[in-house]
Amino acid sequence: MGTDKEKLMKGVQTLAISLIFILLGPGLIYQAFSNQDHPFYIPVLIVGIICFIAAIYFGFKGISRIMKSIFGE
Repeated sequence: MGTDKEKLMKGVQTLAISLIFILLGPGLIYQAFSNQDHPFYIPVLIVGIICFIAAIYFGFKGISRIMKSIFGE
């Protein structure tokens, strides 16, 4: 029983996507709170929160894929 390399690479790619959202989310929320009087305050805040949720989702999904590639189904 060995490691499934294709599933491992998909898991690493999913974690890379999660990393992008991890870096993007706090930046957007910081910008939203810095400009509370701007008309785009609410949309930027919502996009930042969505980035946080996407980071958590892709993080769990990536770790799950890596674990499945190492230990099997």
